Formats: sequence, structure tokens, C-alpha cells
Amino acid sequence: MVLDFLGKKLSSIFTKLTKSLTIDKKLVKETLDEIKRTLIQADVNLELVNSLIEKIKKRFYEEKTPPGFTKREHFLKILYEELVNLLGKEFKPFEIKKKPFIILMVGLLGSGKTTTTIKLAKYFQKQGYKVGVICADVYRPAALEQLQQLGKEANVAIFGKKGEKDVFKIVSEGISRFTKKDIILIDTAGRHKEEKSLMKEIKKLYELIKPDEVILVIDASIGQVAKAQAEAFGKVCPIGSIIISKLDGTAKGGGALSACAATGAKVRFIGTGEKIEDLEPYDAKRFVSRILGLGDLETLLEKAKEVGMEEKAKKIVETEFTLNDFIEQIEAIRQMGPLTKLIQMIPGLGFKLPEEMVEMQEQKFKKYRIIVQSMTPEERLNPEIINDSRIRRIARGSGTKEEEVRELLSHYKKLKKVMKKLKGLRERDLGKLMKMLKGFSFKL
Repeated sequence: MVLDFLGKKLSSIFTKLTKSLTIDKKLVKETLDEIKRTLIQADVNLELVNSLIEKIKKRFYEEKTPPGFTKREHFLKILYEELVNLLGKEFKPFEIKKKPFIILMVGLLGSGKTTTTIKLAKYFQKQGYKVGVICADVYRPAALEQLQQLGKEANVAIFGKKGEKDVFKIVSEGISRFTKKDIILIDTAGRHKEEKSLMKEIKKLYELIKPDEVILVIDASIGQVAKAQAEAFGKVCPIGSIIISKLDGTAKGGGALSACAATGAKVRFIGTGEKIEDLEPYDAKRFVSRILGLGDLETLLEKAKEVGMEEKAKKIVETEFTLNDFIEQIEAIRQMGPLTKLIQMIPGLGFKLPEEMVEMQEQKFKKYRIIVQSMTPEERLNPEIINDSRIRRIARGSGTKEEEVRELLSHYKKLKKVMKKLKGLRERDLGKLMKMLKGFSFKL
């Protein structure tokens, strides 16, 4: 789960504040101390953390409480806004200003740059652009083969010359080959800031092709070091955008995000998993909303739209499920992405779903579909009638174990219970919270 540790901690702090009846100096101090500890544990730079805490404190004690706000609501609003500032400030969509639009991809060896390049190509394809990728890595064994394999999987055109060692010749020829493409991505060799010859190569390549954009790929696991790496690459060629890769599997993601934001460079995308589709535009407001447990229905519905599941996505949040609905949602969820990511986007649910449900594997989804299909129409509409003898019959009919049928029913009941709570939460607590944040470009 994206920044699982940071999200759970901050969500817990935010929830505690929303439930507090009054707010005094003691509660403010306790809250800020807890936020400070959490951010430091998430590898955010101490200087940035101290600055954040001082800004929150200064604003809360010096700003007048806006009309219609309580002190608690004002404090929550300040926390939200300053966390957004820490992790990226204003969101600006990526602009393709001319065709072909040439993007130079740079980054450290092992940062996930090649995979990220294909993910980005796939993202642009979904936007309707024709994309070509050039392999400019002549040092890493099988670099071209890896790119070709990923390109085939994503249906993206790849250009490279096996055995050719002249990077500049490959890139020049590749650009000539892709003149009819809308976007050309150039995947360069991974390098370290201390590798002077390779850094010079990037500088020369930049001067030769004069790309429209330079994107630096940074592995989330390097944490605070991201700042030094961004600055080092920035001295060689102007970095227009940053992509944080592997944000799904590290506790240091908060450090990487805040470090990049501190350089002034724009984090445009984040890698949230291993699949080609696991790349999303980075919007600090949406991101903070998600890790605070407030959800991100906008992104959820965008994902649903990609697979034609808009109405079904709304149903995830808004309706009570029968088992018929449950099996429909299994199919919708499988197309929209991993459950661990989707639940973060549902307001009030992000870090509250039972762990065993989050960890359901693809294989279980397939079994659940078969089990539900083995039930009678009456059983699907009214699961309460399913007793021991019916469970035995369903298990035989689906070729599964009785324990697996009981497990499905247990998950179904838990999900139904969570949805009922979510409905109440949306009407009460979130209604107040959204009123508080109204006018600050925060959407559900």
C-alpha cells in the first residue's frame, strides 16, 4: 500500500482530531509532537519537519479563525494545507506542446527507469498519443531486450541497435525513425552522480537533441538522498519533472517526496506497483487526502472510466451489496487495479478495511466467482438463508472446500458491514469535514 506506515499514522491523528470536542494548547502540542515523530519515522528531513511544525503552530495561533469554523476545524484545515505544501504544493498537468515531443529519461542505475519509461509510454497511449521509445542504454547487458519485452507487453514501438555503442548515433537515428510519433521517450543508461563520464554523456546528449522535457526517475527507497540526486542531475541538464518509482514498497517514500518538493522540481507521476498500468499523475492534494484516510474518489472514478466501470465504481461506495453485486465488483476491481490501492481512494475507508480482505489474492477472486456462480438466485440475493447443508452443496458444485465457501460469506458480511459504516461516515463526519475544506480545491 502506498506509504502504508505514514498513511495509517496520519489518518489516526486526523481521525482523533475530528472526534475531539474541544481543542486546547495541550492537544495541539500532543498532535504536533505525534506528527513530528511520524514524519521523522517516514524519513522526512528533520529540518523540513521542524519547519512544518513551526508553520502550523504559527498559523494556528496567529491567524483568525475563519467565519463559520470552529478552532478544531481551523486546526485541521491548517494541518491539511501544510502537509500538501510539504509534499508538493500545486498540481500542474503534463503538457505536450509540440509533436514529436521529445522526453529524455534519466536516473540512477536500479531506479526502475526502464520500467517507468514503458509505464509512461502506456500512460500517454491511454491519452490518445502515438508513442515511440528509444533504447539509449549501451552499457547494461540485455537493456534493449528488456525494453523490447516490456514494449511488446505494452504494445509500444521500440527502437534500438544491438551491438551499437555510439549512443548519439542510436538516438539520432531513432528520432528520425519516429518523426510521425506524437511523443518520443529516450531511455538512457542508469548512472550515479559520481560517474563523471556518464554524467557528461547525459549533458552532451541533452545539448545534441535539445529535448522538450527531462524527467528524472528516483527510487522512493532512497528517501532524503533524493534531494542530493535531483540537485546533481539538475547541474548537468535542467530537470523539468520527477517520477518517484516504487512508492508501493517503502517506508521512505515520504522522505523522497518531501525531498523532491524541497528542490522545487515538480513530481509529475508516482509508480505505485509493478504492473505497466501502475503509474499515476501526482497531485499532492489528492495524495494527502488519501493518506489521511479521506479518500480520493476523483482518481477512483478516473480509473473506473478507463475500463468503462463508472457506475460500478460509484456502487462500491454508495450501495449495499447482494452477492450478485459482490461478484460484479470482483470483476470491476480486477480491471481497475489492486484492492489495496482502490480502498485508499474511498473516503473514510482507506486504512479501515480488515487486513485479511486487503490481502485477498487474485486466485481467491477467481474462486469466489465460481462459488457465487454455484449458488441459486435466491441464495445470491439473500445470503442469510445459506446454512450448513447449502454450504456443502455449494462447495461440491464449485469444486471448492466448505471452508472456502464460509470464508467468502465471512468476507461478504464484513464488506457489507463496512459499507454501512461508510455511508454513515460520509453523511456525518465527512459532511462536516468537507464543509470545513470547502473552497480549498479539495474534492470528494
